[in-house]
Amino acid sequence: MRIRATVAAVSGALALSALVAPGAHAAGSDDHRADIAKVREAARAASGKTPFTGSTGSDGEFYELPLNFSNVVVNKGKPIVAGVSNQVTVPVTFEIKYTADVDITADDFFLDVELYRGSYDEPAGTLMGDDFASCTATGTQSAKCKGTIDVYPADELANADATTWKVMGLAMAFNGVDPGDDDADLSKVGYVDQDMFNFTTKLQRYSKLTVNAAPEPVKKGKTVTVTGKLTRANWETHDYRGYTGQSVKLQFRKKGSSTYTTLKTIKSDGSGNLKTTTTATVDGYYRYSFAGTSTTPAVSATGDYVDVR
Repeated sequence: MRIRATVAAVSGALALSALVAPGAHAAGSDDHRADIAKVREAARAASGKTPFTGSTGSDGEFYELPLNFSNVVVNKGKPIVAGVSNQVTVPVTFEIKYTADVDITADDFFLDVELYRGSYDEPAGTLMGDDFASCTATGTQSAKCKGTIDVYPADELANADATTWKVMGLAMAFNGVDPGDDDADLSKVGYVDQDMFNFTTKLQRYSKLTVNAAPEPVKKGKTVTVTGKLTRANWETHDYRGYTGQSVKLQFRKKGSSTYTTLKTIKSDGSGNLKTTTTATVDGYYRYSFAGTSTTPAVSATGDYVDVR
């Protein structure tokens, strides 16, 4: 299972003594994610809420890496939608600026953008990519970067996670320091942990909607009964449960047309079920359409054709 939880706070020396040489792990591996989590907690524990003591480092603590994140876009600006089991991977793009002494091409330099909800200092949840981000220089001290956010619903989501998530950026430069060396000079290790709460994205529970119109065929002027069900992913029971009390539109599209017209709006019952009636006039397709909420995306059922005779 991939490392997702933040490691408990430890002193800077203890955290780094537990790490192996930075080149020993493939980017994005569980071990390296755990390493970064240890460094983050060690830095915060050593200096309170600030993840470093200053711009140059001192007393064996990390120095503030002169690098700044900006212009973060998660999933091309759209919400992240997850079902109950399948992995969801969405793109993340961002930009960085840094000073001339930061080598973003070094083998022991790592950076990434992660999502969090709740408090920045003690987040209720975090989401990240399986691999660290990669960057392409756009100038001598700037770059555009891209990565991913990888979501594993069955392993790491609860229903409360369907909300707005904020962004944090982190970067670490080992600068040739081997943290497995007892005599490692930790003041040469650069680290920055940046809260970008002004950049946000939504995580939503995947929704499903069904429809069935009967009888088929039906005589003109007779009643058509339209049933269906609105459900959404439940990240705690790992199945789809009825979405209750939601306004759903019954729509009709005449045969030969490409446009649906709303006939009426009803609400899903205590199990997410939908049922209403309408009068048959011409051949066409009936469907239910749900506009979505902040926690659940919009969805429309595939139209069910009724032959009117």
